[in-house]
Amino acid sequence: MHAHAAGDRPVTRAPACGGRALQRALAIDGADPELWDRALTHRSFAFEAGGAPDNERLEFLGDAVLQLVITDEIFRALADAREGRLAKLRAAMVNTARLAELARAVDLGAAVKLGRGEEQSGGRDKDSILADTLEAIFGAIYLDQGLDTVTEVIRAMFRPLIDELSTQHAALDYKTSLQELAAARLSSLPVYEVTDSGPDHDKEFVAEAILAGERLGRGRGRSKKAAEQEAAREAYAILAGRVGEAHGRVDAAGTVAGSRPEATGEHA
Repeated sequence: MHAHAAGDRPVTRAPACGGRALQRALAIDGADPELWDRALTHRSFAFEAGGAPDNERLEFLGDAVLQLVITDEIFRALADAREGRLAKLRAAMVNTARLAELARAVDLGAAVKLGRGEEQSGGRDKDSILADTLEAIFGAIYLDQGLDTVTEVIRAMFRPLIDELSTQHAALDYKTSLQELAAARLSSLPVYEVTDSGPDHDKEFVAEAILAGERLGRGRGRSKKAAEQEAAREAYAILAGRVGEAHGRVDAAGTVAGSRPEATGEHA
């Protein structure tokens, strides 16, 4: 792999120890260095390095592996849940924002190999890059060490969330919850106003959830989506209290039980 791209532009490399530190964080021993290196190579680095292999094929594979493992886990954890509910739950668990949070927890950004432009635009903390690279890591572990090993890695990362969902029926998607409750009770839908502040690589977003002209919820987050979810969570609590559903059950996929007739007979 070349150190400079066309025009002798320097290519940004991740810290030399980043990959090894990441392997330790994931409890991976004896990883294939070439496969691991490819999993950490973003397309921007590959392009500036003259067409070196990037991690997109491994990302494709890792996405499928992740879907399989999470599907198996929630299928077993929520034995009475219907198919539609399981599908919503899986989608909420493996979305870009959630994967990025898990990637930050193991400092994946420090190990990613980025091109100059992505480095300068704060690529090491972009949700999309972190999520895609984590999936590529799953793909590499699968190829290198097999399904059993990658399953244990994924389980370890997702176990706290799975346990919470199976025991507390946590709401993963408050925007959906708020939308359903507002539509059922007010015949209105929420809108969101979002502002941001700070440099491109370290932005903070502030969102407000507005219903029928009233600002009901406010939230902050490192992404627009996270801020909107926090605003929706606050607005949902207020609205639910007003319509006498403060103690209404919210299912594990973030759907308000009781707001739809078919939901009343389903139990987690």
